[in-house]
Amino acid sequence: MQVRTAVPLAPLTTLRLGGPAARMVGLDREADVVDLARAARDGEPVFVLGGGSNVVVADEGFAGTVACMRLRGVGVARAGERVLVDVAAGEDWDDLVARAGDEGWAGLECMSGIPGRVGATPIQNVGAYGQEVSDTIVRVRAFDREAQDFVHLDPAACGFGYRASIFKGADRWIVVGVRFALRAESEAPVPAYAELLAALGAGGGDRVPLRRVRETVVALRRRKGMVLDATDPESVSAGSFFVNPVVEAATLERVEARAGEPPPRFAAGPGRYKLAAAWLVERAGFSKGWGSGAIGVSRKHALALVHRGGGTARELVTLARTIRDAVEARFGVRLRPEPVFVGCSWEE
Repeated sequence: MQVRTAVPLAPLTTLRLGGPAARMVGLDREADVVDLARAARDGEPVFVLGGGSNVVVADEGFAGTVACMRLRGVGVARAGERVLVDVAAGEDWDDLVARAGDEGWAGLECMSGIPGRVGATPIQNVGAYGQEVSDTIVRVRAFDREAQDFVHLDPAACGFGYRASIFKGADRWIVVGVRFALRAESEAPVPAYAELLAALGAGGGDRVPLRRVRETVVALRRRKGMVLDATDPESVSAGSFFVNPVVEAATLERVEARAGEPPPRFAAGPGRYKLAAAWLVERAGFSKGWGSGAIGVSRKHALALVHRGGGTARELVTLARTIRDAVEARFGVRLRPEPVFVGCSWEE
């Protein structure tokens, strides 16, 4: 592998923030992953960078090796009504979703427009508009740095949860590929997600062409500044900064009492509810467009913190913590961040 030093990381992230990587290598083959893991066995920190859409890099940069995931390849096999799709970690996620819609592979269409690489999706258990990648993942191929070998992990072993997995926040595994099991159909029932159903003019259980679902989802995300667009300054963000909190019934009642109105919520299991983090943020005093400096709240979506130019990662994290504290003081709910922090920590 070619090793470069003092490589700026800000241009490689959607936030355009952060200092340099001490060292950088590219992962073009699985053999490169093995070489990287062996070279880092002495304890040097390693961070695998994909599309840079869900990361906050410290102003000081990263005092270790940043490995750019560039493994490519897509393999397709039919198994009755299922389509098994093996995808290398460095493939572009939205390109895969677009191809799935064109080919008539159902199961990914509601996650259209999400930036990043395929390898990041199981780490975060990416999801949107009623779908999650864990719904279709059959296995994840990863390099186990403890065993110093490649392993295949089934969904149960991946420990999938809401925006969570065993991979998130751990440096044991390097994801190199994902196998998805999709349905061979050009139209599919739309998930019971009110915003999407309304935009489609559909009812629960209605079957809608995959391409139409994709076009509708991309339009919804674009209106929120959640589609990368060089002409849209509101897309210079890490996407949704906070995860929608899951709370017990007693907490829901407290939030409603303090707000004076029922909050938007979704069932999340017996006696548990997922609250809309954006609603909490706005009612804690941070409306769309809040802030006149280099870092502020997006004018299109209260969950996105945008970099307007000339800002620092420290300013971004400070604002995020301020919002977290305000929501907790107002409603007694503690928000947790969605992005990965590189060279810095969310906790003070």
